[in-house]
Amino acid sequence: MVSIINKPVVGVIMCEQVIGAHPVMTLQQKYLNAVWDAGGLPFPLVHRVAEDTAALQQTLSLLDGLLLTGSPSNIEPHHYGAGGNEPDADPGRDALSLTLVTLAQQRQLPLLGICRGFQEMVVASGGSLYPRLHDTGLFDEHREDKSQPIARQYGPAHSITPTEDGLLSQLAGPEVQSVNSLHTQGAHLLGAGVRIEATAADGLVEAISFVEHPFALGVQWHPEWQSRDNPLSRALFDGFIRACGHYQQQKVMS
Repeated sequence: MVSIINKPVVGVIMCEQVIGAHPVMTLQQKYLNAVWDAGGLPFPLVHRVAEDTAALQQTLSLLDGLLLTGSPSNIEPHHYGAGGNEPDADPGRDALSLTLVTLAQQRQLPLLGICRGFQEMVVASGGSLYPRLHDTGLFDEHREDKSQPIARQYGPAHSITPTEDGLLSQLAGPEVQSVNSLHTQGAHLLGAGVRIEATAADGLVEAISFVEHPFALGVQWHPEWQSRDNPLSRALFDGFIRACGHYQQQKVMS
């Protein structure tokens, strides 16, 4: 647990889904728990903030960090120069998250991206995605088996190797780690200023960071799942909230 007198405020991106006849904003409890249990104060972010520049700036002034969550949806391919339609789209999330990544870089706001959030960091920084990893013939299976119990779906699936002297290595050590795997898409090309932080045994990029940023880390796996029970997950969230606390202190002093 990170010890901070005033909890740093972490903006947490939401998703839009239709439940029954109504569009609703959703946010899985596990993300809120992971932020709270590491010492942060989660602050859900609604998509319409992206429609109002003044409201967006007001929101950012309240935040000490930004968490881009996983999602049932995928980024629409036109955002990374690809054709075709995305059947599991969330245009409102695309608009807000891609804007927030750019603004977080400008403000040096601590940023943690998970699964779709990792992919949003790739796209917002000028990179591109494989829309369907399993159709490429290049990689192992990275999707979960949805017929299995949820604990099995989030169990260890493959290993990753952290990049030497990278941010991930600094947080959790340079040793090979086991992670879960519940994603369809993955990083294809990375933009300028993006550093590979870890790769899977099949060569797929599993973590990235922004070079010109004190803490901007994206991971393809799901560390929010039972985050306090896994040493790697605990190290990631503690490091993130520690960076948020440092940002909060600097903001107060400026």
